[in-house]
Amino acid sequence: MRTCHGTLAEHLGIVLTELGDDYLSGSMPVSERTVQPMRILHGGASVAFAETLASLAAMAVVDPSRSFCVGQEINANHVRPASEGTVVMGVARPFHVGARSQVWGVDISDLQYRRVCIARVTMAVIPRS
Repeated sequence: MRTCHGTLAEHLGIVLTELGDDYLSGSMPVSERTVQPMRILHGGASVAFAETLASLAAMAVVDPSRSFCVGQEINANHVRPASEGTVVMGVARPFHVGARSQVWGVDISDLQYRRVCIARVTMAVIPRS
């Protein structure tokens, strides 16, 4: 994850696991860096994980010499807790890939494939000057 060296993604332990034709997947530990006081996954960590996957997926489908992508809006529903000491997995898939914007859906689940969080991320595609 050289692109993410020295970033929040590295601090949270996010690891990219696979890049396919229409998805990007990764994992994140549920650890002291990502839990809330009740020792379950913090919703903000889930949102940061979702935006990281969507951002990197968005950059994978543009020409980086001509444009870059930044988060514009995110919506997340937290549907199940994930306990400290486990790992969550996330998959980002595109809903829309346009010239000026992209919309990605991110599904985060636990190791038993139970959904933990569903997010929708809108990315702005910014031309380089």
